[in-house]
Amino acid sequence: MMQLREEKQIVITRLFLPLFLMLFVLMVAVPAIAANYVKPDEFKQWLDGNRKMVIVDVQPAAEFAQHHFKEAIETNAFPGKTDEEKMRLDRTLPVINASESAVVIVCPRGGGGAKNAYEYLKSKGVAEQRLHILEKGIEGWPYKEMFITHR
Repeated sequence: MMQLREEKQIVITRLFLPLFLMLFVLMVAVPAIAANYVKPDEFKQWLDGNRKMVIVDVQPAAEFAQHHFKEAIETNAFPGKTDEEKMRLDRTLPVINASESAVVIVCPRGGGGAKNAYEYLKSKGVAEQRLHILEKGIEGWPYKEMFITHR
């Protein structure tokens, strides 16, 4: 009888403990990586409709010179990991704070650099509902004819 109880405890421990740990990790990790993405088609509609927005471009300088969106604020904050790179985003804050418009973050691929900028701007008081990341970044943008190809 005692052995049967111990076997049940072992089974329960082996099954439920890993499941509980996975659930806990997901509950903690998912909010940390949550971000508002805007799909290229929707962003194109915003541009075509002259929607008021602040476009924060974090591409490196050479890439920005090759292709960016009209009225994008050049920050060269990619990948946004160091304090120096993050501080380059500070120049966007007066523009962002002077409006209530959406803020669209553009980076090379819409990944880590954009997420770092998103989190930094959020930490500086920009409301998360205003922040958006262009899905797939500038490399995934299908409407290349809309790029500005000079400074």
